[in-house]
Amino acid sequence: MINRVCIVGAGVIGSLFAGHLAQVCDVFMLTRRREHAGALNREGLRVSGKSERHVRVRASADAGTLPSFDVGIIATKATGLRGAAEALEGSFPDATMMTVLNGLGAEEIVREHGAWPIVSAVTFMSGTRHSDTHVEYILDTETWLGPYEETPFERVEEIADLIVSSGLKAEALPDLRPAQWSKLIFNAAVNPVAALTGLPHDPHFSAEKEPTDLGHLVRGLVEEGKAVAEAAGIELNDDPWAMNVLATERGSAHYPSMLEDVEAHRRTEIELITGSLVREAERHDVSVPLHTALYGLVKAREDSW
Repeated sequence: MINRVCIVGAGVIGSLFAGHLAQVCDVFMLTRRREHAGALNREGLRVSGKSERHVRVRASADAGTLPSFDVGIIATKATGLRGAAEALEGSFPDATMMTVLNGLGAEEIVREHGAWPIVSAVTFMSGTRHSDTHVEYILDTETWLGPYEETPFERVEEIADLIVSSGLKAEALPDLRPAQWSKLIFNAAVNPVAALTGLPHDPHFSAEKEPTDLGHLVRGLVEEGKAVAEAAGIELNDDPWAMNVLATERGSAHYPSMLEDVEAHRRTEIELITGSLVREAERHDVSVPLHTALYGLVKAREDSW
């Protein structure tokens, strides 16, 4: 029975989970900033858009003040993951931790800091942050969950059922890697391109009519990613190119987080996304010149601030 959930990271994804799960269980939020926690405690958390909710949550910027919980949903940016895992280290021994970050490798970082059972997850839902206490729910798509190491699949199903009961979409999978890699290739083909061009994820990303259309580059990135997945023995859950086309046809241009980070002169998630793909390519001796170029360009863009 899951009665208490802690959301680690109060950005868009963490807030969407919190705003929905607070309807079906007790929700605590671990924030990076004290003023963010204070605002949530005073005003509650509002979700608008695909669903309308205003819920009470308990928030803190100090993990040591949190009560015990059954499930921790780690929804930080990649750049904040290690700090969050360090904050949880040595505490909450009875909890199951679920990582829901872009890219590969989040579970290994969490494992360095505790022996908790871990559930791997990737999510396709998205939204827009309007303030510390208000997020807009834009894409009401699924979160996929799977066991990491020896975590029982029954625990994964229990968490997925809780998420669904809150009004979000989720599916438990015995092996998350095919879904994880589909999302990885999709993100690695879209996020760095958005970050470097300044374009939101709109029809430019699937256009291939003219020789200079951006879709040619995006398709090339997808094909390189698929070659790495094949070499790694991964049969993809969904075709990343089809995912890209579908997203551009939804009628609402989404701003990838990497674009937002670049515009705000923040460090991006390039390491866990493109960096992890390039490292997997090297491991399997697969040439990925397009991804290697974008990896270097985004890193250089970060160094320019």
